[in-house]
Amino acid sequence: MAANKMNELESTDQVGIREVSTNTDDLTDAFGSVGAGSSSGVGVSTSVYHSNAYGSGAIGQLASNGYSSSSSGYHKYVAKMVTDRHAAEYNMRHKNRGMALIFNHEHFDVPTLKSRAGTNVDCENLTRVLKQLDFEVNVYKDCRYKEILSTIEYASSQNHEDNDCILIAILSHGEMGYIYAKDMQYKLDNIWSLFTANHCPTLAGKPKLFFIQACQGDRLDTGVTLQRGRTETDGDSSMSYKIPIHADFLIAYSTIPGFYSWRNTTRGSWFMQSLCAELAANGKRLDMLTLLTFVCQRVAVDFESCTPDTPEMHQQKQIPCITTMLTRILLFSDKQKSPTGRN
Repeated sequence: MAANKMNELESTDQVGIREVSTNTDDLTDAFGSVGAGSSSGVGVSTSVYHSNAYGSGAIGQLASNGYSSSSSGYHKYVAKMVTDRHAAEYNMRHKNRGMALIFNHEHFDVPTLKSRAGTNVDCENLTRVLKQLDFEVNVYKDCRYKEILSTIEYASSQNHEDNDCILIAILSHGEMGYIYAKDMQYKLDNIWSLFTANHCPTLAGKPKLFFIQACQGDRLDTGVTLQRGRTETDGDSSMSYKIPIHADFLIAYSTIPGFYSWRNTTRGSWFMQSLCAELAANGKRLDMLTLLTFVCQRVAVDFESCTPDTPEMHQQKQIPCITTMLTRILLFSDKQKSPTGRN
């Protein structure tokens, strides 16, 4: 490898530094592999689009699951009130910030799935910034589906009374509405549904955050060039109340439904690079939705695929997709430490 190429590969972004991607090792997190050969010339297997009466996205899957579980009869669920009824912000003054589970997938048993070079960079960066935000971080590498489900079931069965929230990140290959474990694909609602207020009452009224780095299809976004124009111009909060079982969820996808999600083999995915940079710089200063707006800005403006040897994949763009059912402002305020170093 030429010296200048080696320098390019070894020059990695540091968290907090904004830089337009110029590395030629940009890949997608589709369930197929670029260059595998296809009639479309893109070289990626075509996604199978799964749908139901509610759609195949985050809201559709949650709605479908919630409907089927509640239509059989009336249930009365009760959970502890952790925030005043009309409070503007979530109560982030519990003893602990909460659990953060990262499912990092690099290698797969499925023959059509290529290894995801660069995902370990994402995992390391995300682990670091979440610890800075006082999360208890646990990383799970190359898990099979049964292992993922067992881990999630265990997490949802725990007592979260002393926790502010829970965060789950999945870094893998995917297609619309589905994501891959090491051995098979699964619906994302198999994960989310275990944390609804009726299934996990100690997280009722608390933020449940999901970050998904994976493709949602095989469409490409060529982008639009913007040019500067010629002319410029200078109740009573103590009373009990009910909430929907799907309230207080936030699902942040790396890309919009139907489209590729890009990942650099040395610097990590565009979405995770941007998310980690914002969390590191503004994680305790900006509320979550404002922060994610700037994550979208970073991905949309600062990145463009660089694959000159594959012209149809060259100079492509990406935009994250945020699905929010949050009901209050979410801000990771500082945790008060006791003299012994414990919360």
